[in-house]
Amino acid sequence: QVQLVESGGGLVQAGGSLRVSCEASGRTFSSYPMGWFRQAPGKEREFVVAISWTGTTTFYADSVKGRFTISRDNAKNTVYLQMNSLKPEDTAVYYCAADPSGRLWDIRNYDYWGQGTQVTVSS
Repeated sequence: QVQLVESGGGLVQAGGSLRVSCEASGRTFSSYPMGWFRQAPGKEREFVVAISWTGTTTFYADSVKGRFTISRDNAKNTVYLQMNSLKPEDTAVYYCAADPSGRLWDIRNYDYWGQGTQVTVSS
């Protein structure tokens, strides 16, 4: 079992930056990949970015490439999402997810989810 708790969301102006974090507990953190997904009002939850258990491999959605960066600190059991050059369309609840059973960008492969943290980007 894995428990996930996100933090760091908030309100930011367009063009600004924000970092959200996700702390994991339960199974050994360094043994599984992690992902970030987001869900905007009225839309389905979508893939944002994922990182391998070593941190050496990452996958990004095209919509966030060059603006968002995922990283992990296995000593702190935490994965981070640094979001720069934020746009109003980035407004969503951001969820971290753990230990996918297959492709890291496929939401269907994740069984463990955090409660989400709201990110709002004003224009």
